[in-house]
Parts: sequence; structure tokens; C-alpha cells
Amino acid sequence: MRNVENVRRMEKWSVQSSDAPGFHKVITPDTCECRAAQIFRLNLQRGESYRLESGELEMNAAVIYGAASLSGNADLTCGMKRFDSFYIPADTSVEIKAEEDLVMYIGAALYEGIGKTMFRSYDASLPIGDVHQIHGEGRGRREVMFTLTPEDEASRLICGLTWGGDGSWTSWPPHQHEKDLEEVYCYFDIPAPKFGLHLSYLKSGEAEDIVAHPVQTGTMVEAPAGYHPTVSSPGVQNAYFWVLAAFTPASRRYDLAVLDPCYAAQ
Repeated sequence: MRNVENVRRMEKWSVQSSDAPGFHKVITPDTCECRAAQIFRLNLQRGESYRLESGELEMNAAVIYGAASLSGNADLTCGMKRFDSFYIPADTSVEIKAEEDLVMYIGAALYEGIGKTMFRSYDASLPIGDVHQIHGEGRGRREVMFTLTPEDEASRLICGLTWGGDGSWTSWPPHQHEKDLEEVYCYFDIPAPKFGLHLSYLKSGEAEDIVAHPVQTGTMVEAPAGYHPTVSSPGVQNAYFWVLAAFTPASRRYDLAVLDPCYAAQ
């Protein structure tokens, strides 16, 4: 029998972010279940500017669409192309000017005194290593490009971009890391009527309690607990910016995922 309370809880984990101009709070503790991970979205038309101020947070921002230039920060005075990213610690600001119509996804978490401003240029030709990785195999094979690696200086955040294959899974076998980290998947390049499915369930083997979240460009799904595999429909490549936020700096690690034992051998 389905646990109705659990299902209703998980149904709230999907949010469609706004494509209206401006800065938007999407996943924050005052509106969502996640307490460590926060997500913002910035939409600017060409020629517009926005001053991003981190306040008490650390932030990792990635260009999802368009191009930008950065100024007003001695460590961030450069242009940004698609999939370039930057990290800022707390009490830091940067002026962002849209050189083309711009969409940025921004992951954030409470700053704990560890982290320094940095910029990362996206380079698809990078050899496999700390930044560019291949995970899984077969229908679960996916390409990962870190925007903020575990080796980079930060307090709680680890972030990156993932691309799957046509109609493939991008997080298989299912995993969870609820004792140590929260995660949010922020989807892009899945324009309607194309779609994928982000699945949420809390306990190993409890398929009757799975919630399937349809995802398209701009959908953001939080994982404050439980397993969260994703799959794209035929003809679709799953693509998302993911944000991991550790509960403490000590658990800011990428090797704490626990595979669902029902599927770990697959």
C-alpha cells in the first residue's frame, strides 16, 4: 500500500523556475524542504546588468544560456560563455552584464569560512580527471563537468553539469546521501514538448512510493532525502546543473553516495 504522506511530501520537491526577467529565488529554506542547498536563477536581456551579492552565502553560478561579462570584482573581470562558471564566498559581489540574452543557474549554501573567489572556463576537450569525468556505463553512462570540484576551496558546495545519452538514465544505479548532503537538479535543453522524468523515493525497494516528476527546461527538483534517479524520453538528452550542499564542511565530499542495494549490481 502506498504511503500517502510520503508521496505528498515528495510531490512538493519539483519547482518550475521562472523565465521572467530578473533574479529569482527558486529553492530556499523558507519555501522548500532543503535546508542546506539553495538555488537561484538570473534572467537578463542583452545589455542589462545585475549586481550579484552573496551576503551570508557562498555561490556557484553557471551560464546556462547566452554570454556575459563580469566586472566590479578584482578577481572576476572577464567574459563568460555558455557553461563557464564562477564561485564567490560570503560578503562578495560581482557585476554581471548580459552580452547576449542570459540565463544563469546559481547554487548556494551557508558560508562557513572556507572558500575563495574563482572562475572556471568550460572546455569540452579537457582530459578525464578532476573536472571532466565519465560516470556509469551502458544506458547509465553520462558525462560530468564539474563547475566546483571537491578539491576547490569551498565550505559546503560541490557543483557541476551532467549530460546523458539519448533516452538514457543519468543517475543509475539510484543513490542517496541524506545523512551528509542535499542535492538539487536544475534541468536545461529539454524544451517542451520534450521531457524527462526525475524519480524520487525514500526507501530501497519501495517502488510503490515512487514519485515521477516530469522535467523540462527550467525544472528544478530537490532531493533533501531519498533516492533520485533520472531518465530522459526517447530522442531527448537529459541535461542538468546539479548542486550538492553538505550539512557541514567535513561532509563536503563526493564519495558519500549510497547506492540502492536493490539495483547496485546492475
